[in-house]
Amino acid sequence: MAERKAKDRTSLPLPEDPFDGEVGKTWKDSQQSFPQPIKPPAGAPNVVLILLDDVGFGHPSTFGGPVAMPTLDRLATRGLRYNRFHTTAMCTPTRAALLTGRNHHSVANGAITNLATGFPGYNSMWPRDSACIAETLRANGYATAALGKWHNTPEWETSPVGPFDRWPTGLGFEYFYGFLGADANQWDPVLVENTRPVVRRDSKKDLHLDEDLADHAISWIRLQRSVNSDRPFFLYLAPGTAHSPLHAPKEWIERYRGAFDHGWDEQRKRTFERQRALGIIPADAQLTPRPAEIPAWDESSDDEKRLGARLMEAFAGALSHCDHQIGRVMDELAAQGIDDDTMVIFIAGDNGPSAEGTLKGQVNKWGNLNGMPQTPAEQLARIDDIGGPMSYPNYPVGWAWAGSAPMQWVKQIASHFGGTRNGMVMSWPKRITDPGSLREQFHHCIDIVPTILEAAGIPMPESVNGVAQKPAEGVSMSYSFKERDAASRRRTQYFELLGHRAIYHEGWVAGARHRGRLPWQIGGGNATGDFDSDPWELYHVDVDFSQARDLAAEHPEKLHELRQLWWAEAEQHNVLPLDDRYGERYHQGPALARGRTHFVYHQGVYGIPEGSAPNLKGRSHRIEVDLTMPEVGASGMLVTAGGRFGGYGFYVKDGRLHYVHNVSGLERHTVVSGRPLKPGRQRVRMTFGIEQPKLGAGGEVRFSIDGEDAGHGAIARTVPIQYSYTETFDIGLDTGTPVDETYACPFEFLGEIHSVTIDVLSDLDEHDRKQEALAVEKARHENE
Repeated sequence: MAERKAKDRTSLPLPEDPFDGEVGKTWKDSQQSFPQPIKPPAGAPNVVLILLDDVGFGHPSTFGGPVAMPTLDRLATRGLRYNRFHTTAMCTPTRAALLTGRNHHSVANGAITNLATGFPGYNSMWPRDSACIAETLRANGYATAALGKWHNTPEWETSPVGPFDRWPTGLGFEYFYGFLGADANQWDPVLVENTRPVVRRDSKKDLHLDEDLADHAISWIRLQRSVNSDRPFFLYLAPGTAHSPLHAPKEWIERYRGAFDHGWDEQRKRTFERQRALGIIPADAQLTPRPAEIPAWDESSDDEKRLGARLMEAFAGALSHCDHQIGRVMDELAAQGIDDDTMVIFIAGDNGPSAEGTLKGQVNKWGNLNGMPQTPAEQLARIDDIGGPMSYPNYPVGWAWAGSAPMQWVKQIASHFGGTRNGMVMSWPKRITDPGSLREQFHHCIDIVPTILEAAGIPMPESVNGVAQKPAEGVSMSYSFKERDAASRRRTQYFELLGHRAIYHEGWVAGARHRGRLPWQIGGGNATGDFDSDPWELYHVDVDFSQARDLAAEHPEKLHELRQLWWAEAEQHNVLPLDDRYGERYHQGPALARGRTHFVYHQGVYGIPEGSAPNLKGRSHRIEVDLTMPEVGASGMLVTAGGRFGGYGFYVKDGRLHYVHNVSGLERHTVVSGRPLKPGRQRVRMTFGIEQPKLGAGGEVRFSIDGEDAGHGAIARTVPIQYSYTETFDIGLDTGTPVDETYACPFEFLGEIHSVTIDVLSDLDEHDRKQEALAVEKARHENE
């Protein structure tokens, strides 16, 4: 056989080997030759890319913070800590940039997928000219898997019917287990495996998602190593922690009992001093002051302090618990004997810490999101629920600010490092010869893809599946492995999110925090659209680590230069048009259910996202079910949407029809039929007559069985805006959490459902539709 030539890896997929055997008249005078499996270049390492959610630079112990993260500490001693690594200030944009090596607007993800608009930088439709790193590695012979949070599929493509080309398995991941939306209930998550919804049975109801993800990661690694130990793998592990809800086993939260009673102002000072003592920040770095918009800890009442401290304990417990689960995966690498030749990239946060928990904090954020905030007394009454399955908590804004120490601001604020700087550790003992040290080069999440590809000896592809590829916009960081003091190879980087914008260039940063809505405020149409009046600031960050000294007045020429450079970068990378709207942008893209008033479903249909299900909020409607009741065991769910923290359910229990409406986990209203159903086939109907066409309005429920009246009752009020980020619409079972605690999920209907017909009988008038759009904005932000 002729010696085979090295493959040209710039065009993917790679061509199969040509046949180089011999074909004679019979097998006796022929010589066979199989095409060989695609293999990466010799020496290509395993790669584990870990991305946490809503963790600030000043949170992990590894970077001077108060939250113990021994796994991250351990990796840092075996690798390198980077203290000038940057993200985009929000989750979806960071993840898109991280996995493509291109800026977030360049790949149509200028904001979270839920805020998609019809402009090239914002439509959330991952372009085919910017292949995911998983596709590049898979096509070069790697095994690939993604576990955890995704949030990179257009909202209207997340239903069980796809299309699936922008799901993880359509972008190069051979296996996916996780959730597609913004957050997940860590105790009762709504999950997808590959492209199918997962129904977690009773045996796993007490399994925290972070533990579940670690179990899946370990099982997947073992499978790869057992069957083909020569094939390297790429594992993208992206837990939902520490995005709200702040869920953790109670014993992990108890580890921090009393640890934050001193408050956020004092904690920020303590973190700063520890950062200096550890050498995480330069000795001359300054601690930036608290913004006037964030109250001092001492301004809080004793009850508010008690609640706020407990919420921070839940955050810390959740983050430490998550770190422990990741540690189990790292232990598996060691047990397999591959930890020295596995490149582990651990990014502690996809943006700065979340300030979306209101100034006071929340035990159940869905009440706030639907315009029904709980009083401090009501929240204190539930303080023991915090972190458990009956809570959906987030901590007060002050703790987010403390977690960004020593920088200014928080998540969403892309103009300042508090929103965009995250601690990052890179461990690869086989190649990093200076373990345990610090690297201070300025880098961005778009630099990760070039770093991985250089480590694997794989070029950035020029063509993938016949589509010419956009050049990488990131630069490899591998030069920093050996060169501690090397000059940063990232000379320029722009930032923009929701009108907040900044530009880094050769050691200087100019930035403008856009005036208007703050991250924790419910807006209601407060987008100004005025960007010209935003004041710009200037910092020499080569010598001013935390952006503490504004030099705009001293160097107007430099500021003018950088502002012009920002506009040039914005035009090049699809940043324009600038858009500071929030709620008005929700659900602007295509929607499967929009405009429909008649729906027919059948048994076995479940896992439909809320945005693709019938919108019954504020509208009269009718649900009719053609079913067959069994002789015994007459119970189970017929139709449901949402769950424990908001939604409705129409089900059979004790032989009678039940309709329950759960108002954001704060109250439940139930109507039960006046007579039971009989065994056999029949049609049951639930008609909801809204009192007035208004979001949140109550109404009357009427039941009928085979056309005969079966009782009625009142529903005092309903969920106005949204049930959940991830709970789904299901027929014949309940896949998430129960809307009513009188049953346990999945609560499968024990008879047969022949069809379910839903008709929307009324709609909101034009005025109310406008109010609905404004209410959506309120639903996305907690009020003060």
